[in-house]
Amino acid sequence: MEDDCDDDDDGYDEDDYEFDEADFNQHLADKFDDLDLPPGVEATVPWLQKIAPKVEPKEPPKSSNADENANKYKQFKQFDTIQNFSDHYFAKYLSNLSCECFQPARAWSKRVQHDWKLLEKDLPASIYVRVAEDRMDLLRAAIIGPKGTPYHDGLFFFDVHIPSSYPSGPPLVHYHSGGLRINPNLYNCGKVCLSLLGTWTGNGCERWNPAQSTLLQVLVSIQALILNEKPYYNEPGYEASANTPHGQRQALEYNDNTFLHSCRTMLYSLRRPPEHFADLVAGHFRVHGHTILAACKHYMEGNDVGSVVPEEEEEESECKSSDGTTFNTNVKTLYEDLLMEFNVKGADTRKFLVEKLKKNEPAAA
Repeated sequence: MEDDCDDDDDGYDEDDYEFDEADFNQHLADKFDDLDLPPGVEATVPWLQKIAPKVEPKEPPKSSNADENANKYKQFKQFDTIQNFSDHYFAKYLSNLSCECFQPARAWSKRVQHDWKLLEKDLPASIYVRVAEDRMDLLRAAIIGPKGTPYHDGLFFFDVHIPSSYPSGPPLVHYHSGGLRINPNLYNCGKVCLSLLGTWTGNGCERWNPAQSTLLQVLVSIQALILNEKPYYNEPGYEASANTPHGQRQALEYNDNTFLHSCRTMLYSLRRPPEHFADLVAGHFRVHGHTILAACKHYMEGNDVGSVVPEEEEEESECKSSDGTTFNTNVKTLYEDLLMEFNVKGADTRKFLVEKLKKNEPAAA
């Protein structure tokens, strides 16, 4: 019962002392340790019974590098210059060409620097770029998958080469696929199909315009036009089935597979982050790890991939995800791998680790 007299501060306060029956019984039991009592008597005397110590749940272990990763992530600029790339897709290819390729014309240099300024000034918050001072023709971009799509919270990397014909012709773009095809326009070999790049057909403003098109436009177009909510319809001719039951069913199945590939891409990036982006990868998944894991559970419950994920899942919801479908089986495997990787990076994984420990506890007799 609560005491209603909260304002009485004089004299003895009953709230200052609480009678602990377990502690009192243990104290009495200690005094009778040397007595020779008949067998079975101890079990009938409360203060002679052994009292099990209370076990407080411990916080799941966190990486000692969590704070350091957080600081590096906060300091990671959206646009910055670096000295060079050693792992850039186009660096090795171009090294076999004549040295004249590395002595660009003054007009070319001015145009590239102009595009750099546009990137530095107008990049959306979900795109990060690094350009090389020693090789102005090389650029690398990280694009965060948009919300409401099967790509949400993923990190996708693109290497860009600015040829000597630029801006008369478009840049060359290579996607870091890890051998996975996550979109009809992004091949597992790294090819990027986009009208703006001249790698796909297009009309009017869809095509590269030397007077108006920019590197910024290329990156924003990849994010908006390729990493969209229904990538199935990016396949030529498939958009005609958008309003049919068959087309809608196929689009949902494609989203399922796309999300699986997106999760695999996360693991690929975590284990082998592209050069100059390791701090972004660690920090991004430290911040978004909890949401990604919650999405995995949400989708395993039968919700459409890309649908809104509740901020807090119901405690009992975890048991709804065992219908044995191929999608659920694959998500469950990826979920376990992501859980461990995110935990190492210092993400908020406590809830999911506690659930995992509860599942692994032996059933009570």
